[in-house]
Amino acid sequence: MKRLLAGAAALATAFVLAACSGGGAAGGANAGGGAVAAGTGGGTPTTSSAAPTATTSATPTPTPTPTPASTKPAPTSTSAKPKPKPKPTPAPQPAADPGVPCAAAAAAAGTAACVDLSAHKAWILQGGQVVYGPVPMLPGRKSNPTPTGTFHVYSKEKMHLSKEFDNAEMPNSVFFYPGDAFHQGSLSVYSHGCIHLSAGASLKFFNTLHVGDVVQVVP
Repeated sequence: MKRLLAGAAALATAFVLAACSGGGAAGGANAGGGAVAAGTGGGTPTTSSAAPTATTSATPTPTPTPTPASTKPAPTSTSAKPKPKPKPTPAPQPAADPGVPCAAAAAAAGTAACVDLSAHKAWILQGGQVVYGPVPMLPGRKSNPTPTGTFHVYSKEKMHLSKEFDNAEMPNSVFFYPGDAFHQGSLSVYSHGCIHLSAGASLKFFNTLHVGDVVQVVP
């Protein structure tokens, strides 16, 4: 009888131990006989382990204010007339040689010739300045005088033959008037209107004067 009671007591003790251990040796959070945390009432503890989600209010990025484009002032149309270009100053002309009696020949821009009938002299000028002369010359005779005035060279012939006077030779002829020319001729015999020059002087006049050059003959 004692053994029966002792077995019953042992069985009861085993039942109580099994109930405290949370179900024997089954695997769990309290396996191995660990005690349950006090104050939970023996049930499964409910833990609010989820941390509250932090809501961050993003600061809105300010929209940049558009910078107005730099506007250039509209060009103002002016009706101002362009300034006239300054006129070039003409080069000063050299003063005429006071010993030359031919004002027109001295005023010529290029080459010119001057003849003084009464003085029996002739010159070549360039820009109003004497470049050759005076040289002796002999004009036409009284019955065939050399014309006076201002003329221009209109032709030149190295050897002109005068048909009017039996093909007389007139070397280095520079014609300034119909039928009259500077040419090589006698300085002791008056011509029929031409200007007689020495051989050297006639060659100089022929080589220097050109068609269009001024020839002035004064009394």
